[in-house]
Amino acid sequence: MSNLFSAIAFSSLWALGGTTQGWTMFWQPVVIAWLFIQGLALTFLAIGRGDVSIAAPIFGIKVVFVAMLLTFVGGEQLPRSVWYAAALAAAGIGLIQWTGRSHPHDVVMTIVLALSAAFSYAAFDCLVQLWAPAWGAGRLLPIVFWIVGAASLCLAPWVEWSKFKDATLRANLLPGATLVALQAVSITIAIAIFNDAARINVVYALRGLWGVALAWAAAKIWGGAEADHGRQTMITRLLGASLLTVAVILVIFSRT
Repeated sequence: MSNLFSAIAFSSLWALGGTTQGWTMFWQPVVIAWLFIQGLALTFLAIGRGDVSIAAPIFGIKVVFVAMLLTFVGGEQLPRSVWYAAALAAAGIGLIQWTGRSHPHDVVMTIVLALSAAFSYAAFDCLVQLWAPAWGAGRLLPIVFWIVGAASLCLAPWVEWSKFKDATLRANLLPGATLVALQAVSITIAIAIFNDAARINVVYALRGLWGVALAWAAAKIWGGAEADHGRQTMITRLLGASLLTVAVILVIFSRT
């Protein structure tokens, strides 16, 4: 559903114009579309497997991956500050993993899935930045998300359509799918137009810092795994998220 909503939302970008490349170049949007589908699937698995307050800060590592990928693709030497950022990020993840010891396997799996999702999205952002200039944002992005939507339709036989009768499910699914689509449009079009994935991802990655507090507050109000954790556990996770945020800031300054 979220992929179909994204395909509809990105269709509006066709008005921005661009240059439709020949069929021999259509492997580019196919690769980008696959990375998006893979990243979203891993994101849902990470959130479904563990706590949001664990997964959300780790998604912020995406900006470190973006900086490294852009540096490697450009053939430049990694600044020392990027390695400092990687060390801080590792420490932050360690603090987040150190909590929630009642289900250590789930915590580790959540971290692995969240890191994998972050890398998939980082590769997605880098390729959008590298390939969008030739196509134009108004051509590459709609085609990418039409492919995403078409691929998602292949999953229709496995959808439990009967559950749509549940009013509670509909009340959460439709707004959630809309928000996924809107955030995808916002960050992707910014990267395609301004061609600066590293800096754009800094702002995006800051969600991890306040995501811990929001997850805790939401769990207290509506219920959730975070509600079962004590104050010390959540403060430790917040500290870990803060280290990840510092790592993100270091990466962006290394590219100025």
